This record gives sequence, structure tokens and C-alpha cells, in this order.
Amino acid sequence: MMRLLSLFALLLAMACPAAAHEIRPAYLQIDETAQAQYSVLWKVPAIGDRRLAIYVRFPAECQNLGEPVGSIDGATYFERWKLSCKGSLKGRSVTIDGLRTSMTDVLARISWTDGTTEVARLTPEHPVLILKGVQSIPLIAWTYFVLGVEHILGGVDHLLFVLALMLLIRERWMLLKTITAFTLAHSITLAGAALGYFSLPQKPVEATIALSIAFVASELVKMKPGERRLSEAYPWVVAFSFGLLHGFGFADALKEIGLPQKDVPLALLTFNLGVEAGQLMFVGAVLLMYAALKTVTTVPNSRARVAAAYVIGIVATVWFIDRLAGFVVS
Repeated sequence: MMRLLSLFALLLAMACPAAAHEIRPAYLQIDETAQAQYSVLWKVPAIGDRRLAIYVRFPAECQNLGEPVGSIDGATYFERWKLSCKGSLKGRSVTIDGLRTSMTDVLARISWTDGTTEVARLTPEHPVLILKGVQSIPLIAWTYFVLGVEHILGGVDHLLFVLALMLLIRERWMLLKTITAFTLAHSITLAGAALGYFSLPQKPVEATIALSIAFVASELVKMKPGERRLSEAYPWVVAFSFGLLHGFGFADALKEIGLPQKDVPLALLTFNLGVEAGQLMFVGAVLLMYAALKTVTTVPNSRARVAAAYVIGIVATVWFIDRLAGFVVS
């Protein structure tokens, strides 16, 4: 098993862009402020001074009240404007131009003056949103569950940490305990931070997450036959400790997406369940790959593990330096 996990770690680490964290969805917020009057917030992923080329198109009966005000903050382009429509937007459609040819999703949240919140997820296959003006509990639950799955599967640094832990573990029972500890830890900080009970600055958190991966990689290099370091004997302690930190990373992503005011517990729960489902999917995929390809390589376990550890450590160190520079310079 160690040989295949090491091979998979090499492939995953070498495929990672140096500063990649996750593929973030765009975000559209529409707030009804008065009869047929709306405030619009449009957030789009950006790199440097370039934004993703997707745009909101409202019905022809709607007119902007002044020019949209746009700005770039970090890796996000923000645009705000006021909108006036002839009649209500309920029953009408909003289209995201350019979404069909993109690789991102759009989370839309609409709040009406009667207190109702509407949440929807638009994809390249379905770039049109029909505003219904009603709240759908199953839709909110499903939307945030899918966002949780997408977040963990798109967060290569989180997956690389889990994979490094798998390389550190020799027994299936200990693997179960370790993954459970990681899940419990980041669930605690995800819930607490998302609900506003405590918080940490996002950029230092991301830098420290990279450092946590480098730490586990260094522990892999130090492993010796017949010896068990503390991290090998109690990997669940390492997983729980760093899991608390990773939870802040999940919470930052959830804060960027936003939570429906009247269904915060539901959205938080289903997002967290989505994160756990995605994590289990990843662990299961690795184990299935091992079962299918365990005879592919004859490289000794120790050599494969050390090679994977060095690659993981180098990638994590590059991430750490890049992220550290990102908030020290700014």
C-alpha cells in the first residue's frame, strides 16, 4: 500500500500549481431594497488585475441606476450597483453570460423585502436563474452540500495533507481514527468561525496550512524501520491539531460564499457534510486505486515514501513562501 500511496502523492504534488488553493465559485447577491429596487453585488475570481470574463445579464425591463463600481481585492473582483426594474424580478430570469465556456460555478443568493432568502447554484450547463421568490429548504441543503464537496476536492493543499497522513499510517484502524480526528477538529473551527465565535486572518492561516503539510512531509523522511516516532504512534494527534487550523481555511471559503440569514444552521451543516463526503471520496479513491494497481510498481516502500515526502515537502514549502510573501508584503 505504501508504494502506491507514495506514487499517488508524487503525481498529485507534481500536478499542483505552486500557489493553488482551490477553485472558487463566483457569487451573485441581489437584495430587494424597495418595490422594484435592487442592490447587486457581483464577485468574480481574479488573478492580478485580470478578472474572469463572466457577466450578469438582467431582463431588458431592468436599468442600472448609475455605473457599476468595480474593484479588485486580493484574488476577487467586486462589482456593486443599483438596479430598477419595471415590476418585480419574481418570475423573471437572470443569465450569467460567459458561464457556458468557463470552468467555474456561480452561487446566487437573493433576499426579498418579505424576509425570504433564495439560494441557487448556476453551472456552465445551467447558466440561467429563474427567480421564484420562495425559499426551498431542500435546495439550500443540496446547494451547500455540493459546495462543500467541491471545496475539499478543489482544495489541493487539504488533500495533500490527508494523503501525507495516509503515508504516515501503517494500520487501517489507525487510519480511521486519524481521519475521524481530522474531521472532528476542522468541524469545530469551521462551525465556530463561520458563526463568528472566533476567527483568524485568512492569509496567515493559508500559510500555516502549507507549513502543516511540510511538517508531515518531514516526519515521513525521518521514519525508520523498527522505530515509531510520536507522529507515527499517534498520527491522530497530528491530524486533530492541524485539523483545527484547516477548519479556519474551510470557514474562510464559506464566509466568501455567504450564508442564508434564516437558514444558517442548515447551510453550515450541509456544507460541513459536503466537506466530509468529499474527503471520504478522496480517501476511498486512493484505497481503490491501491487495490487496482498494487502490483504496478516494485520500488521499495522506504524509497517511495522518501521520494514522495520530498516532493510534498518542496511543494508545501513553495506554497508557504508564496503565501507568507502575500501577506508580509501587503
